Amino acid sequence: MHDGTDPQHAPHEDRRKRSKGIYMVPNMITLAALFGGFYAVVMAMNGRFDLATLGIFVAMVLDSLDGRVARMTNTQSAFGEQMDSLSDMVSFGAAPGLIAYEWTLRDLGRWGWIAAFVYCACAALRLARFNVNTAVVDKRYFQGLPSPAAAALVAGFIWLMTELEIAPQDVTWVMFAITLYTGLTMVTNVPFYSFKDLSLRKSVPFAAIVLVALAIAVINIHPPTVLFGLFVVYGLSGYAVYFWRKAKGRPTSVISTSTDEPDERGLHDE
Repeated sequence: MHDGTDPQHAPHEDRRKRSKGIYMVPNMITLAALFGGFYAVVMAMNGRFDLATLGIFVAMVLDSLDGRVARMTNTQSAFGEQMDSLSDMVSFGAAPGLIAYEWTLRDLGRWGWIAAFVYCACAALRLARFNVNTAVVDKRYFQGLPSPAAAALVAGFIWLMTELEIAPQDVTWVMFAITLYTGLTMVTNVPFYSFKDLSLRKSVPFAAIVLVALAIAVINIHPPTVLFGLFVVYGLSGYAVYFWRKAKGRPTSVISTSTDEPDERGLHDE
């Protein structure tokens, strides 16, 4: 019985399907970011919290690169997107929670691991929501604190305290508060600027390059203090935007319900 398939083309199509693989470069970057998170956990278990925080920051840098590399080389894929989410869950979800617990939250007993679990669970919920809401969220903003920024706040605080030689036991409750704050802020609807409307391909005034040079110089004064300060400012900025919009009577949600309003043009552009 003839099933409608051309026998002359079927073998060729089967070979083409079987030969389809995964793109090497962006997925290798994602794997490297995953290793950064795994390395951070291992170092925390060995008491090397300086190296543990370094692993988180390396994972952040690599996570910011894999998507850009995939777009620049036209190697985007559904496999890469899923791989990126799983890597983020390890590097920015499980790893920061476990590092915070090993560093000082364990001293709080039950409350310590509850805080670490809340952070980890909220990171998972935030990543899942991000995956299903990509088509309806204003791309200029993140819905809730992005997981890399949350991880930066947790790891940045540990890095700063380690550099200042402050005993973890002296700031246990501060770590508890930061862990809960970052975890719960990830699952709010508070808008955080995504910087996605900034293009590196566009020309900029000469003054912009000067400002970049000044920023690098300021960071080098004392990187842990300056960078943690920047993380704190960003971690609070979403609430500032939220209450400013609310005071002005503007919509506070970044979810687009239509594309007819002028403020919502381009929300679905890639």
